[in-house]
Amino acid sequence: MQFHYAPGATPLDPDETEGLLPQHIMRQSELNEWEQENITSAEIWAFSKKQIPAKLLTIDFTQKLHKKMFAATWRWAGKFRMTLKTIGIDPYQIPSELKTLLEDVIYQINHQSYMIDEIAYRFHHRLVKIHPFPNGNGRHARLMTDLLLKSLGQKRFSWGQAHLVHAGPVRDEYITALRQADKGDYKALALFVRS
Repeated sequence: MQFHYAPGATPLDPDETEGLLPQHIMRQSELNEWEQENITSAEIWAFSKKQIPAKLLTIDFTQKLHKKMFAATWRWAGKFRMTLKTIGIDPYQIPSELKTLLEDVIYQINHQSYMIDEIAYRFHHRLVKIHPFPNGNGRHARLMTDLLLKSLGQKRFSWGQAHLVHAGPVRDEYITALRQADKGDYKALALFVRS
C-alpha cells in the first residue's frame, strides 16, 4: 500500500508500516475510514465513563486511549514510538517528558494557573509536541484534550469544526496555530480550538 500524508502529518517508517493489521486495505482512503471507525468506538468508550483529571492524566491512560483508538489498525497501538520523526522529541525522552506534562497539568488545574480552556489548549500543544506515538498523535491529543475538558465540566473544543486528517484550509490553520504555539504565541490556537 502506498501511504500519502497530509501536510504536517508524521510519515511512518517502513518498520511501522509493517504493523498494519487489516490486510484488506489497499488505499489511503480505506485506511482513513478504517481508522475513523476505530476512533469513533474509542470516543464512545471514553466519553461513556466518568473521567476525573487525576486518572485521565496518567501515562497508563494516555497509552490505553491510543490503544483503544488504533488497536484494530496498528500492531504498535498504545506503544511509544522508537524512531525519530520530523516532529517530536527523542524517543528515549518520551516517558519522562510525558510524565512532566501530565504532572504540570494537574498542578495547573489544582492551582488554577490558567483558565480551563487555556490549560486544555496548552496541554494539547505540548502533547502534540512530544509526539509519543508513531502515528495518530494529533487525533489522540485532541481526544485527550476533549476528555480533559469534559472531566472539568467544560464543553469539548470544536477544532475548527472540521475533520483535521485531510489536507485543506482548516488543517492548514490548525498546523499554523501549533507552529505559532511552538514559539510561545498561543493566540491563534486559542481562537482555533473554539472556532
